[in-house]
Amino acid sequence: MSKYLADPTAVIDPGAVIGDGTKIWHFTHIMQGAIVGENCTIGQNVLIASGAQLGVGVKVQNNVSVYTGVICEDDVFLGPSCVFTNVINPRSFISRKDEFRPTRVKKGASIGANATIICGITIGEYAMIGAGAVVTKDVPDYALIVGNPGRQIGWVDKAGDSLEREM
Repeated sequence: MSKYLADPTAVIDPGAVIGDGTKIWHFTHIMQGAIVGENCTIGQNVLIASGAQLGVGVKVQNNVSVYTGVICEDDVFLGPSCVFTNVINPRSFISRKDEFRPTRVKKGASIGANATIICGITIGEYAMIGAGAVVTKDVPDYALIVGNPGRQIGWVDKAGDSLEREM
């Protein structure tokens, strides 16, 4: 039996897998089939959808929806109100659930507040996505991405500090 802490307002569906030491805060919904690793922190008003996966030590800040097909490896940081998509061309009158494109956020990467991650890409290890960036293509390991559309302006080290390297 998993040992985790969940606020009484959180909804955890039967069949959700939650690792030991994880903390789940107010008004969060973890759906059946979602996988949340050990020692994660899930903020307020978060959705972890069926088929989404969070590794060990992931921090999800308030107002984030982690949709089906999103995989966050260990030690990923998801900033407040960052957004993932899972269909490239949504229409309310067309069901495209069989067209979900997977998105992978690799170990140690950070996504800033209000950033948007377009589906079907990979964000590299320890990459840093700036607040408000719109990421439309794969991101290399340790890259620093800002703007709309997101563009690489430099490199960061494992601690997230900017490096003086030529691109």
